[in-house]
Amino acid sequence: MPESTRIAEVHVTPILISDPPLLNVQGVHQPYTPRTIVEVVTENGMSGIGETYGDTDYLTIAQAFGPELVGRPLTARNDLFARVAAAAAEVDIARIDNTVVAEGLRGARTEVKLVHSVVSAFEVALLDALGHETGLPVHALLGGKVRDRVEYSGYLFYRWAAHPLPGEPEDDWGAALDPAGVVAQAQRFADRYGFRSFKLKGGAFAPEQEVAAVHALHEAFPDAPLRLDPNGAWSVETSLRVAAELEGVAEYLEDPTAGTEQMARVAARTSLPLATNMCVTALDEVPAAFAADAVQVVLSDHHYWGGLRATQDLAAICRTHGKQLSMHSNTHLGISLAAMTHVAATIPDLDHACDTHRPWQTEDVITAPHTFRDGCVEVTDAPGLGIELDRDSLARLHRRWLDGDVRDRDDAAAMRRVCPEWQAPSFPVW
Repeated sequence: MPESTRIAEVHVTPILISDPPLLNVQGVHQPYTPRTIVEVVTENGMSGIGETYGDTDYLTIAQAFGPELVGRPLTARNDLFARVAAAAAEVDIARIDNTVVAEGLRGARTEVKLVHSVVSAFEVALLDALGHETGLPVHALLGGKVRDRVEYSGYLFYRWAAHPLPGEPEDDWGAALDPAGVVAQAQRFADRYGFRSFKLKGGAFAPEQEVAAVHALHEAFPDAPLRLDPNGAWSVETSLRVAAELEGVAEYLEDPTAGTEQMARVAARTSLPLATNMCVTALDEVPAAFAADAVQVVLSDHHYWGGLRATQDLAAICRTHGKQLSMHSNTHLGISLAAMTHVAATIPDLDHACDTHRPWQTEDVITAPHTFRDGCVEVTDAPGLGIELDRDSLARLHRRWLDGDVRDRDDAAAMRRVCPEWQAPSFPVW
């Protein structure tokens, strides 16, 4: 491929995808969740695709930046952050409010994190296009794979049987509101997808109920690694009590309490490893958290960190500091799953099965959605990400966005449709 191959077109498409009524500390998932699909087309007609959050700020920045790529060399990626940050500075977005936000419950909101999440979609799209130009898979462009398949964990949720209004998305999973419902959900995940480890999203009910669910999972799946993630809902004291009750049962406890200082206080008094995708989600959060030994497992996320190469950088930082690595997930489509799989395939010391929401989503924008076998996704050697954009599906989901009024994820607002007095809680909740 000539180094001068340039980008001829860039398309930024907002969509709405259906989402089940999954519960968390903030509330419940809305019937539809916004995502942004990025496509770059080279002057040779090769296409590459990426995916990220679709909330208003992310979309606004992506739409502002996209046209600036036209005419640029396909291989020019090292200045992506600076260029996207410059585009973000010129548009109207919500400025830093330093609060916990719903899109992934990723800790303090900063413009840097917004920019990284937009950069990630463009970087993946550029790598995908480069793979098609060269005939190489993305993992080869990242230095080569060290495994032929990537293991994922069954992501369990407390959930309602259905969204409250007629005509909203439906599925046949039924409710899961107690330990028996959680175990039944896990059994179906194991039977259908072969998952061999499980993560339960907590924070929806009292800690005692969620601890009971983990113990029920351990009884039903005695050899399965288990995780519990209340998204920072608990106090230090509650976190320590839960950690004591899950010693020898859970492989780690994820973000039991909010913030590095609080996590460090818990970590100092338990031998159960603590994991995070809330207090370490950007480079400037690494020094304090690692110095305090607040976390032992970092959940990487290429959307958070600014792409696939940044994820590899994070892996190297964790290796240097003796921290373990896993992978975080939010509501996503097959483009993100493909990107997650390619970068996970290149990281030698990926210590735990990766999270994925993908089995919960019934829609996709790729022609051949991935198949989980034994809880794993095979690493393809096809060019690029090894996927193809389903343009009819993309058009349909974009039309839903145009016709609908959901522009931002808001789990609290979704909960208020059933519980009018509901407010996103102050932390700690318990």
